[in-house]
Amino acid sequence: MGIIAADLFVTIDGVYQAPGGPEEDEEHGFPYGGWQAPYLDDENGADIMAGIDRLDALLLGRKTYDIFAAYWPLQSGPIADKFNAVPKFVVSRTLGDADWAGTTVLRDAAAELPRVKQRFDEIHMIGSGDLLQTLLDDDLVDRLNLFVYPIAFGTGKRMFRDGVKPASFTLAEPARSYSSGAIGLVYDRAGVPVTGISME
Repeated sequence: MGIIAADLFVTIDGVYQAPGGPEEDEEHGFPYGGWQAPYLDDENGADIMAGIDRLDALLLGRKTYDIFAAYWPLQSGPIADKFNAVPKFVVSRTLGDADWAGTTVLRDAAAELPRVKQRFDEIHMIGSGDLLQTLLDDDLVDRLNLFVYPIAFGTGKRMFRDGVKPASFTLAEPARSYSSGAIGLVYDRAGVPVTGISME
């Protein structure tokens, strides 16, 4: 049985919206698109690439799929080669046939993803914040690969939204720090939160 790993670039206040480019996602008037770029360095980039190298399937929500499908098939290089080669799964109730070669459309994440997990070792979900909320509620996220950057906006789409199902995680690897002030964190799902422990 494989794992579903959510790969997210987030600010210290948990915003993941539009890290890659100014016009990537301007929903709700988000004005800070492309915020990740000033914080990338060689070590950070190497760790991001190592995660991409490990994935053997890609899982996306509809919005992220549309962005990726319009961009990566037209690119070349290690990331494009990987994304274009691996099987891809997009969760959508409205998408018809997927144009990006190697893509399968899933209608019901809770029903279909357990079978997908049986076929692959590491299924990575990149971005796809709406899908992340659904998978967290269905206990389908096994790992969080977080790159946390030293910036806060106070607005934007957040990794954990109000109403998300409570969950606890355990640090699976030593934290990594980068010259930019960013940190890399890997958390594995660890059941329900434990609260109210007596200090006596």
